Amino acid sequence: MLLLSDQQVKQLGLLRALVVRDLEAKYKGSSLGNLWTIAHQISQIFIYTYVFSIVLKVKLNLVGVDSNSFTFGLWLYAGLLPWTAITNALVQASTVVLTQPNLVKKVVFPLGLLPLVPVLSAFMESFAGFLLLVAMLAVSHQELQLTLILMPLIWIPQLLLTIGLSYLVAGLTVFIRDLAQSLLVVLSMLFYLTPIVSPLSAVPVEWRDWLLWLNPAAVVVEIYRELAIVGQITHWGEWLATVGYSLVAYVVGRWVYRRLRPGFADVL
Repeated sequence: MLLLSDQQVKQLGLLRALVVRDLEAKYKGSSLGNLWTIAHQISQIFIYTYVFSIVLKVKLNLVGVDSNSFTFGLWLYAGLLPWTAITNALVQASTVVLTQPNLVKKVVFPLGLLPLVPVLSAFMESFAGFLLLVAMLAVSHQELQLTLILMPLIWIPQLLLTIGLSYLVAGLTVFIRDLAQSLLVVLSMLFYLTPIVSPLSAVPVEWRDWLLWLNPAAVVVEIYRELAIVGQITHWGEWLATVGYSLVAYVVGRWVYRRLRPGFADVL
């Protein structure tokens, strides 16, 4: 049994309070509150279904899956959920230290928690979207894939990867202010190197292996869809590589952040 010290328990409680505060602050004063998260995600499903399936007529060729327009919308939405969680977390983490100078200069505040807040906040919103996806799959298909119970297989590396990169950009941005803007450019480019709005089959055969083995975000998106919609995993090797990338990103990102942390107060 894993036992936590009193200090760790207090930090977990503080982290929970910070995440709740972050989620509440996004829609503070609005009549729907956090229900806006679901409203935004429902609108995404219908907008992307209309644009890509009806207007652009992008077709799916998934074995055992009905390829109607609504299924395409759910398939697209399933890919957007982890991608949005990763990118939103990184964008917010890039400035999380810069925007909290008062906390940074408090000797007793655990600065290691700051980059975790946007990651967990984005993941919680993504999880709400996942529950919506499951509900819509149940209604439209009248059944759910048993592989849904394996979702932690992709959530864990997704979180480790996002946390590691968030630590990295949060620490470096304090000293390299242009990094926050550069990150937006990099993520925009990476979006088109990840099979989100078009199926993997649309990528030339000679590039598919490179895409999956070198882009962990592509693997996260693909396996997320396979578990939720297709009902099988066909990229076990790529999944193992992604787990490895995620562990490396977590260790390196956390190490860099801890090395840079003593200089935050001097710069801010």
